Amino acid sequence: MIHCLTFGWGFIFSDTKPLENTQQRDVATMARMTKYTTKLTESKRVVLEKEVSMNCPSLSYAIKSPGDAATIGKEFMRIHEEPEEYMYMICMNTKNKVIGVFEISHGTVNASLVTPREVFQKALLANAVSIILMHNHPSGDSTPSRQDVEITKRLTEAGKILGVEVLDHIIVGDRYSSLKEKGYL
Repeated sequence: MIHCLTFGWGFIFSDTKPLENTQQRDVATMARMTKYTTKLTESKRVVLEKEVSMNCPSLSYAIKSPGDAATIGKEFMRIHEEPEEYMYMICMNTKNKVIGVFEISHGTVNASLVTPREVFQKALLANAVSIILMHNHPSGDSTPSRQDVEITKRLTEAGKILGVEVLDHIIVGDRYSSLKEKGYL
């Protein structure tokens, strides 16, 4: 029997077959979202383990703007409704299609602990080429803090070493802020 320790969870996205829309003549591709957790096996290997899978017909999962990333956070993760800080990472392939969304950290009302190790462990397991970081400010004020800017720079440097580009860091409150748009990246 293998005993596993859960480290966190995330969603992996994939294409499904095109679906006929009965009210329109066009064909749409539906995204499939699979919830995974990272676990440590008895042999001390970290693996992704599938928990549940579902179709998401309304999800356009190619990221073209910071607004697209904020939409994933607000509509699918409901990050703006959380009473504590949550940090998520959106993993993407070479065409900026979302291949996974992972919870990185669950903090307190005004802080969250994030280290490069936890971020890039999941990114590498998902075979990500690039990532977008995203977290909420429960106060509703999406203005980046000094700590937000510092951890983003630290993760960007770590990503360069590992070959996983940090494209942006989105802060979600009543609105959203993009650290890339603000010139911090």
